[in-house]
Amino acid sequence: MDLSAILPTFVVTLREGFEATLVVGIVMACLQKAKQPQLYRWVYLGVLGGIIASVAVGFLLAGTLTGVESRGGIYTPVVKQLLEGIFGVVAIAMLSWMLLWMTKQAKSLKGEVEGAINSALNQNNAEKAVFLLIFIAVLREGFETVLFILAKFQQEWTLPAVGAVTGLALAALMGVALFSLGVKINIRLFFQVMGILLLLIVGGLVMGALKHFDAALALFSQLSLNNWCISDGSSCILGTQVWDGSNLLPEKQFPGIILKALFGYRQTLYLGQILAYISFLAIIGTAYFQSLNPKSSPSNKQLKTEN
Repeated sequence: MDLSAILPTFVVTLREGFEATLVVGIVMACLQKAKQPQLYRWVYLGVLGGIIASVAVGFLLAGTLTGVESRGGIYTPVVKQLLEGIFGVVAIAMLSWMLLWMTKQAKSLKGEVEGAINSALNQNNAEKAVFLLIFIAVLREGFETVLFILAKFQQEWTLPAVGAVTGLALAALMGVALFSLGVKINIRLFFQVMGILLLLIVGGLVMGALKHFDAALALFSQLSLNNWCISDGSSCILGTQVWDGSNLLPEKQFPGIILKALFGYRQTLYLGQILAYISFLAIIGTAYFQSLNPKSSPSNKQLKTEN
């Protein structure tokens, strides 16, 4: 079993799924408190609608890649590599933004959702408002997951789907345990640990996206009268090869397969990939850890001093 295909999607869907589960649980609790059980079915419809829409987006994007590949034009391989690189960049941007946003908004999430529900209950179209709130929450997380799977696994979707379903199932069980059974879950610690894993996994997408752009430019140079590559080695824009672990630490054998799944390891690495990976971890990682322990603003420090 290819763990490198299962583990990343499991981690991503577990985190994203639990985030959506929190929203659903808070909404259900608000409806129960407001004694509006007739609106429960709109919550279920919102969850179902969000999942269906996410799957539809996945098929649409995958169909786009398949359609490009099936056209058979001379530049088809170039366009395919370019699209896969673009999907990777979009996935990196969305997952990184959501990682930082969720960390900053975690403390106020419950209050914001409760405020939205209370406002909806005071309107005539409460059913629509509840449905849209749940639908958007599920679709947002589902869209990020679909983009991640598409960016990381273009050829084989079976094993990534297994990881995704397993992660979603565990997220749902955690939600049931938290809201229905009263089990105490350290939500802050959960998101911190999963956030670090997600940070490393998305870092792997950075190296993968660069590889797609490198392949696209190399193929275009072969078809063009001009050479667009800036290096003469086995890469086009990634620079010098600095690591070849095909014999020492192959990526398809243990422990390389685990390192590839969780840390973006590649058995062949180039200088450009390593610099991009380190830069990503330095910039996004620093922002993430700062969001975990936000420093007091100068005004707050002044107030503390005066008190």
